[in-house]
Amino acid sequence: MRAISYTRATDVPGAVAAVTNDPGSSFLAGGTTEVDLLRLDVLRPNRLVDINRLPLADIEDRADGGLVIGALARMSEVAEAPGVVERYPMLSQSLLLGASAQLRHMASMGGNLMQRVRCSYYRDPESACNKRVPGSGCSALEGVHRGHAILGTSEHCIATHPSDMAVALVALDAVVEVEGVKGTRTIPVDDFFLLPEDTPEREHPLTPGELITAIEVPALPMARRSLYLKVRDRESYEFALASAAVALALEDGVIRGARLALGGVATKPWRAHRAEEMLLGQPADEDTFARAAAAELAPAVTRPMNAFKAELARRTVVRALRTAAALRGERA
Repeated sequence: MRAISYTRATDVPGAVAAVTNDPGSSFLAGGTTEVDLLRLDVLRPNRLVDINRLPLADIEDRADGGLVIGALARMSEVAEAPGVVERYPMLSQSLLLGASAQLRHMASMGGNLMQRVRCSYYRDPESACNKRVPGSGCSALEGVHRGHAILGTSEHCIATHPSDMAVALVALDAVVEVEGVKGTRTIPVDDFFLLPEDTPEREHPLTPGELITAIEVPALPMARRSLYLKVRDRESYEFALASAAVALALEDGVIRGARLALGGVATKPWRAHRAEEMLLGQPADEDTFARAAAAELAPAVTRPMNAFKAELARRTVVRALRTAAALRGERA
């Protein structure tokens, strides 16, 4: 049994200072992942700084059609917010599909962005894991890796990023606002998640003590015609084997704008830039969708147990694009 001290922060500067001045501390919000990892002895902070009383739970509709979501807004609240449901269906759907109702009521938006990978080797202190112990190796490379990544991998880590919500936010070009001892800064959400490369233990560009305070989602009219498609082993709460967040702008059957991000197949929420470029100016038909999906999945690096993911992801993208295109008469 290890002793862990507990502090309840009353303001953002105090919370930031508490963790900055004590590198062994960590922030505690909903705790739906962090408490599990504490119990498993994967995380070993000497102090938890509870931030739940900070005024960071608002969901604000902006005059320009954008949205500002407080870091402590709960997933269930954001999923049901009228501005999210109406203007960003993909975000609402990704939240509803991302966790059970009980977890959605507890989990915060900022905490979801910071959640750790669900790789069983990371969660087992006896297994080699470069995320947990840099330089110790990656047990998944030669072990059970059916659910692991095929995009954005390195020889040091193939763990799949677990968040559904983050996939939608990447497709929407959201921005993460953080507060540190040096002040406030913003980070594009696609840059907020780092590829493993040679430093898999570093998943975010945050400095010690920096706290997520808000998520800004810019106005995007085409997001009204969007969806989040998730494929998993079972319909009840389960992590994605492959998923796609899609938004399309169509004019006379031609694609004038496209946003596409993939989940369940990469080491970070995967913005499909290659596929988006191939979609622009093309007819919204099956051949276009298939070519774009194949191009995005071409760099995939598969292993014996997860080779099926390349075809599954391709089919998921095609289905998501086809479904989004059919929404053109349902949403303005």
